[in-house]
Amino acid sequence: MLATLPACLAAQTSRSRPKAKPLPSVGEFVRFTDPTTETFVVRLTSLKSSSYLPAPTNRFVSVKDRSLIFSSDRNGTLSPFQVDLRSGLLRQLATGAQLLAESLCLDPKERWLYFLDGPRLLRTDITKKEARHQAAETLSSEVTSFSIAQNGVVFLIRGGTLQHLDDNGSAAALASETGKTCLAQPGSGKGCLFTRELAAAEREFWYAAAGTTKPVLLAKGNISDPFWSPDGQSLTFLRDVTNSETTLAEIHEVGLDGTGERCVSPTSQFASFSPNFDGSVFVGASRSKAQPNVVLLLRTAKREMTLCQHHASKASAVTPVFSPDARRVYFQSDEEGKPALYSVNVELLIEPAGEGIEG
Repeated sequence: MLATLPACLAAQTSRSRPKAKPLPSVGEFVRFTDPTTETFVVRLTSLKSSSYLPAPTNRFVSVKDRSLIFSSDRNGTLSPFQVDLRSGLLRQLATGAQLLAESLCLDPKERWLYFLDGPRLLRTDITKKEARHQAAETLSSEVTSFSIAQNGVVFLIRGGTLQHLDDNGSAAALASETGKTCLAQPGSGKGCLFTRELAAAEREFWYAAAGTTKPVLLAKGNISDPFWSPDGQSLTFLRDVTNSETTLAEIHEVGLDGTGERCVSPTSQFASFSPNFDGSVFVGASRSKAQPNVVLLLRTAKREMTLCQHHASKASAVTPVFSPDARRVYFQSDEEGKPALYSVNVELLIEPAGEGIEG
């Protein structure tokens, strides 16, 4: 059996399982053993309220501060919170009236938290540790989506138009007739992915960049969960492929160089997924009714390993994601009643990122 496992996944069998360490006496952390794999899983949030992760493409885990940003309705309305992953202590960061849970996103320097409250794009300074949260600053209105590039440039979709904000807050239009999603390209911050909705499960992925004449169509059909490669030269996503009467979920990739789309790997019916820091390993949530699991998939070997169960009522909402250093996987599930956040340590299963990786 060991010979059939890829080296990075077999690492767990070459070491003894670590003994359970005591959890913090404060906070809401609860640790249990997954019944399928006997992996230690930690529930990070209480079941007395509903808690949600931001979109997997957003920056919301800080390795530097060992903290995680999420949203919760524990104080009556959905608002952004920060949890210290060492102590379990919680801090409310702002007040929301119509908070879009998946929109929470840290800027690259981890000073500002950006989020959508209804149609307004807001930001709040999270470096100030006062007892009460700071009032959020309104940056723009009529916004349906935004994305922050590595150099801090903000892209947003406003009034159905993809726009590029400069340091003064003025906007330049890059594309029109856009959908509800945009995703800044890594690197220079000049390009951005955006979607156009065709039908309930049908959409198009387009690429637009400042200084270009027109957007470029990258993929269309029953596609979802787009992620840029680390160098920003290709896009990885999920595609549902119908074969006879069976629909299979595959991870596909398309480059900006015009080489066309190709299949990276079939999956065990992933409903959502995300890559690690270099795109060598994927974590996915299976929509299989018989095996509703969180799964690791090694890109090169195209082999899967079950990490734990999720048993969520909607697999696409599990949205598993690696921490920036790839030492942990975070996901959400309503298996125990209300949506809650969970964490699994994977540093004995896959190679973590090198030193210096920040959230």
